[in-house]
Amino acid sequence: MSQMQVGGSVNVNGWSYRTKGVGIYETDYLQRAFITAIGLGANRPQDAIYPTSEADAAGQPYDGAHKYVMHFDKGQTPPAKAFWSLTMYDDKYFFVANSLNRYTLSSRSQFKQNQDGSVDLLIQNESPGKDKEANWLPAPKGKFVLMLRLYWPEEPPRASILDGSWKPPVVKRLP
Repeated sequence: MSQMQVGGSVNVNGWSYRTKGVGIYETDYLQRAFITAIGLGANRPQDAIYPTSEADAAGQPYDGAHKYVMHFDKGQTPPAKAFWSLTMYDDKYFFVANSLNRYTLSSRSQFKQNQDGSVDLLIQNESPGKDKEANWLPAPKGKFVLMLRLYWPEEPPRASILDGSWKPPVVKRLP
């Protein structure tokens, strides 16, 4: 998938987010009103970026009837100086109750790495098995939304979401 700019939002690999105009409004009164309508304010992009994804790599809405994987090559997890997290929400943006009481995977998680040092995050309704639960983000049985948070994202010249030199990977539906 490619990257494109739509109405101030970046859309890349099925993720949508803003790297400009959030938290610093100047004369963008529509953006200021929008942020006020959904919350009490917003962080500047240099403080936090929140990519959101509602569909898999094929453009199909996420559904707990299927299994998904988000793959990070070795050393390519989200570049954030504070921390990053991947959070699961139902289709109404509420946390999803699950047997692990787990709502997020993050840079603070202890992942089981693949032999080459890469990491696969498993997104599905049922447990992938005890040996893979460290990488499991439990999904509801129905529709859901993923949000990736990067707190204090790295800045250029390092790989950075701010300038697009780091991009969130696609979420692939497994057969």
